[in-house]
Amino acid sequence: MADAGSLIENHEFVEDLCRYAEGILTEAAVKKKYRFDDTTWEKLGSDDALVEVIEAEKVRRTRNGSTARERAQQHFATAPNVLGNILNDDGVSPRHKIESARELRAIAATGPQATPATDRFVINIDLGQDYKLTIDKERTPLTPDEARKRLNDDKVIEGTAITDQSKDDWKKW
Repeated sequence: MADAGSLIENHEFVEDLCRYAEGILTEAAVKKKYRFDDTTWEKLGSDDALVEVIEAEKVRRTRNGSTARERAQQHFATAPNVLGNILNDDGVSPRHKIESARELRAIAATGPQATPATDRFVINIDLGQDYKLTIDKERTPLTPDEARKRLNDDKVIEGTAITDQSKDDWKKW
C-alpha cells in the first residue's frame, strides 16, 4: 500500500473516494483503479486524516455543483434507452413517440451542424443616401492582445465615400 500521507496529497485519489462516498463510483471501480485489496481498503477507511480530507472535499464538490453535475450526467446517459423504449412501445400515443424521436435526434446529433452558431453583436447604422455603417463582432471574451488587434477591424462603410456637401439640404424643409 502507498503511504497514506502521499495518498492524501493525491487530489485525483481523494476525488475518486468522494465519488465513491457520493454513490457515483462503486467500491469495485475504486479498488480496481488503484489496485487495492480488502486489507488495504479497510486500512484506508480507518485513517482519520484521510476521512477528514474526503469529507472536506465532499463539501467542496457539493458547493461548487460537481456532485450534482456528475449525477445528472449518469442519469442523462440512460435517457436514450428510455426514449428508445417510448419510441418502440405500441401502447404509447403517437405524440409521445414524435417527441421521443425529436429528443433522440438531438442527442444523436454530432458534427458541425450540431454545434450552435456563435453569438454575434451587429450594429447597423443607416446614414442615409445608401450610406451604412456596419459593425459585426463575435460575442466571445478576448484576450487583451486580441482586443488590441481587433480594435478597428470590423468597421465597414458600404457605398460611396461621404463627400463634403456645401449646402445644407436639411434646411430646405
